[in-house]
Amino acid sequence: MLAMKKHSLFLLFALPITAAVMLFCVCVGSVAVPLGDTLTALWSGLTGVEGPGGAMESIILDVRLPRVLAAALVGASLSLCGACMQGLLRNPLADGSTLGVSSGASLGAAFAILIGFQLPGLPLTGTALMAMGFAFVSLVTILSLAFSLDRSLSTHTIILLGIVFAMLVSALLSLLIVFSGEKLRTITFWTMGSLSSVGYPGVALLSVSLAVSCALLLPQATALDAFALGEDTALHLGVSVRRVKLLVLATVSALIGVCVSVGGCIGFVGLVTPHMARLLVGPGHRRLLPASLFGGAWFLMLTDLASRALIPRVQLPIGAVTSIIGSALFVWIFARSSRKEAA
Repeated sequence: MLAMKKHSLFLLFALPITAAVMLFCVCVGSVAVPLGDTLTALWSGLTGVEGPGGAMESIILDVRLPRVLAAALVGASLSLCGACMQGLLRNPLADGSTLGVSSGASLGAAFAILIGFQLPGLPLTGTALMAMGFAFVSLVTILSLAFSLDRSLSTHTIILLGIVFAMLVSALLSLLIVFSGEKLRTITFWTMGSLSSVGYPGVALLSVSLAVSCALLLPQATALDAFALGEDTALHLGVSVRRVKLLVLATVSALIGVCVSVGGCIGFVGLVTPHMARLLVGPGHRRLLPASLFGGAWFLMLTDLASRALIPRVQLPIGAVTSIIGSALFVWIFARSSRKEAA
């Protein structure tokens, strides 16, 4: 009962905090927009009532709002994937990149950019399909190799093969960049992560993908708690270990593929934010997964704000900023955990 109250209390405060962070990120930037003008423009865009118009309204509705929404959705998605992977593989260093899925999705999206693959009338969908396709191929390849080496699909085998596969894909991506020609700048900047060109179609794609993934992953909270005791124990507790493992891996792969196709390579979100959420709400996945969703959204919205406002008239790659901040946070978390164990 107490856990349920804490869970409800967290969700009660998480929603207004998310709205406040989103509003703050829309207002602040290279050009500061007063709160009143921001609220008026948002109300105009939401209701269709004619607003004041002008450059400010265009900046808010056409540039900042879709970018902030995309940052929130990508951050929530990557953080959810990281929390699920850490629970499934019982490894604190696990996230979507552990399986090489992020690398595979990156290779697919870069290849789509290189050949200009897109569907008529749906320019973003082509890159997304290639990223998801390569992510699934990566997953199938790794699981097939793992199954051929270890019929039980142990987590150690999957992680080891994922790391090796990620190194292979990184080499292939480097070769692809060498032959990218005039698209070198686009692919290189994309590999560093960027949300500067995301519009409402990308936001819609992310929203649908995250909603479907949440419907599949959140009900697995109890099973992920059982995995923390070991796969054999989870099996004895009635968990269908192989089904849950395949469901989580497939869903995470698809969601990462969508995120990579929209925002490029953005690291450390899925690694750090679940750890921060675990410090706040504990290890139970019924609380951890929603906390990771909100924490990832807050983290990436604020990081994206730093990437576009830290240096005037310069757009920093968001992947570089998340790596700098995320690595510092991870060192702090690791040091804090080491001190607790020593005590």
